[in-house]
Amino acid sequence: MTSLEQRFPVAEPVEVGSLLAEVRAEPPGGRLTVGDPRVVEFVTKFARKLLAPALARRYPELASLGFFLRKGELAKALSTLETSGDALRFPRGLVFHVPPANVDTIFVYSWALSALAGNPNVVRVSSRSAGAAEAVLEALNAALDDVSPETAATIRATQRMVTYDRSDEISGALSLAADLRVIWGGDGSVAALRKYPLAPHARDLTFPDRSSFAVASVRGWQEATPQQRRAAAEGFYNDSYWFDQAACSSPRAVFWVGDADGARAAGEEFRALLASVLEAKQHVTEPAMAVQKRVSAYGAAVDGLVSAVSFDGNSLATLELTDVTVMPREWLGAGTFANAHLASLGELVPLVLRKDQTVAQFGFTRDELVEFVTELAGRGVDRVVPFGSALTFAGVWDGYDLLAEFSRLVTVQA
Repeated sequence: MTSLEQRFPVAEPVEVGSLLAEVRAEPPGGRLTVGDPRVVEFVTKFARKLLAPALARRYPELASLGFFLRKGELAKALSTLETSGDALRFPRGLVFHVPPANVDTIFVYSWALSALAGNPNVVRVSSRSAGAAEAVLEALNAALDDVSPETAATIRATQRMVTYDRSDEISGALSLAADLRVIWGGDGSVAALRKYPLAPHARDLTFPDRSSFAVASVRGWQEATPQQRRAAAEGFYNDSYWFDQAACSSPRAVFWVGDADGARAAGEEFRALLASVLEAKQHVTEPAMAVQKRVSAYGAAVDGLVSAVSFDGNSLATLELTDVTVMPREWLGAGTFANAHLASLGELVPLVLRKDQTVAQFGFTRDELVEFVTELAGRGVDRVVPFGSALTFAGVWDGYDLLAEFSRLVTVQA
């Protein structure tokens, strides 16, 4: 069989059959449990590595990951799994994760929550991963030196991150052995993995193609202080540029809600502030990205989808939609945003599709947002968050309570 390169814990390449035998065997100190203190100890040490100032400055997204994995946050997440009555909660079993290459830290969230639920895990890390993903793997391996010998032995035995070339044999074996398969990526990735059968009791947890957009209240913008407006632009920068707008939760369109004149003025001020944030961050757009941005923008204009196109250097392109009902959901190039005006949030309701995931918002009241989501009635949109929080991972993602999905309930009645 083709061998797998072991990235965490670092070790010699291993055959898939041997790897499966190792992760399914009882580890030193006994099998993992939901909220296992050995996993909590390891993940907490790992989080501290991510929050080291030098690493957090180099990869800001890792600071968010480190915050999510702090001991207090883990305890808060695990508290949601408390059971009562006849139910007992247990790990689901072996979990096989296949994350995307374009958002190179998402695999850590998925893996960490599954490990906290007490599962042995095998994560396929893309051979194309670089930068932050490599820093994560280094931090994971370094954290093994900071935990007790028993914890290190347990983590080594039950948690594996591997890289392998495309292989029907390996993907098929890992899929058939899994109790749960977690697939992140596009619709094509989900379809490709589903050709490998699962055991009859097993199932998939899929995160296919999604798109996201932003809404801003004209009234809320007008009432905001200059500091709040600047913070909104900085938050929007984080939402959009950390992963070159390729993340499923990064907004690709901005709707200004309120009167038309106010929307025009607010939009112009917001884009000027965003351009100044890009300058302050010394953001550099790769030449290929700049070309893609212009090709997409002019292509949309030729197709009659936009009435005007404006560029603020290579980093920011704004496309004024001709018809607000035709919302572009595809990636148009990093820093390319459709822009439109709406009189009310309710006008968005018939435009939302099931694939719409995150709405980043500024300036609305909670009551306004609850009314909007209630009107949607589950037809689309899984989360509504303030500007700056679109990429902030949570235990509930795409409508799934992940810790609950990674565990199972057994009822006992006497």
